[in-house]
Amino acid sequence: MKGHIRERSPGKWAIILDLRDPETGKRKRKWHSFAGTKREAQKECARLITAIGGGDYVEPAKETVAAFLDRWLEHMRTLISPRSHERYAELARKNIVPLLGSSVLTSLRPEQISAAYAKALVSGRRDGTGGLAPRSVHHMHRILKQALRQAVKWRILARNPADAVDPPKVERTKMRALDANETAALLSHFRPTRMFVPVLLGVLCGLRRGEVTALRWRAVDFATGHLAIIESTEQTKAGTRTKDTKSGRSRRVALPSFAVEELRRHRSRQAEELLALGVRLNDDDPVFAQADGRPVQPNSLTHEFVRILALSKTLPRVRFHDLRHSHATQLLVNGVHPKIAQERLGHSSIAITLDLYSHVLPGMQEDAAAKVDAALRAAIDRSAG
Repeated sequence: MKGHIRERSPGKWAIILDLRDPETGKRKRKWHSFAGTKREAQKECARLITAIGGGDYVEPAKETVAAFLDRWLEHMRTLISPRSHERYAELARKNIVPLLGSSVLTSLRPEQISAAYAKALVSGRRDGTGGLAPRSVHHMHRILKQALRQAVKWRILARNPADAVDPPKVERTKMRALDANETAALLSHFRPTRMFVPVLLGVLCGLRRGEVTALRWRAVDFATGHLAIIESTEQTKAGTRTKDTKSGRSRRVALPSFAVEELRRHRSRQAEELLALGVRLNDDDPVFAQADGRPVQPNSLTHEFVRILALSKTLPRVRFHDLRHSHATQLLVNGVHPKIAQERLGHSSIAITLDLYSHVLPGMQEDAAAKVDAALRAAIDRSAG
């Protein structure tokens, strides 16, 4: 087999491959468009000839990036959660397609993707008010790279052009952890409201928002003082659904005695509230519920938390998820082993816990070194005596 290049315009080349049909033996040609220098076009021609000989050749096609992303999103629908699919679709159709959607998929090159990211950082906002945050562009890159990886698996592309592109650097979001005094003030502020129990479960047990809204009374064991975290709730445009926890595994969380006492009081109040409506509280009812016993949606929990927190002039403006970070930080600062913290938080591995809370560990290491030093000195003194 042979191949050659032909210049169409400055920097634009046609790569022509001379093939023979294995069935008929007739000669046929395959055309590829290429943008770059003459030397780069020659290298691409040689690569295509090698691919044909090795059985890795991919036929050129005219499908656009936009059309492919639609097809890929449909493929992903049954492989990820509905909420994740909504997020994938939003990033693909509202951020990636306006920049790259009209490009032919098989002609997509790393420099095009890199230029699209640069443009997104400057003028990527849909309302025309400026650029996207580096974190948003990083999410775009993650979605595009995953989609193009599937194109390689489907043998539409010979290689993934996004592999050769570096997304913008993203600084890790700084977590705001409350100390013990701030936690006490937060609980005092929320105590008169229906949001007291979610706040309690966040700062004393490290529960996620969806885990709070999914918690049923049957999961609360007052006899042993434990919670069974077995599921979570997820809110999508289609409604709210129950799903597995983020790690995919259930866990048991030991309750501080203070939390046990408060949950007992809350259950009694909730039972009286429902009885006034002619309804008897049972173990299948949600722990955090509306006045009529119906579950609370995750987004509603967030909105109510923000609203009530804003009524305080002294409390720091934290997210509900920061209550979970506060619990983790207080565990580690007080010498609790990271493995126990991992189990309480429901991280899939201790590596995640150590990575998220590495800023807490230096002080713990100094304390550990001091204890080892003191023990060793005491042993040396006894030996010398």
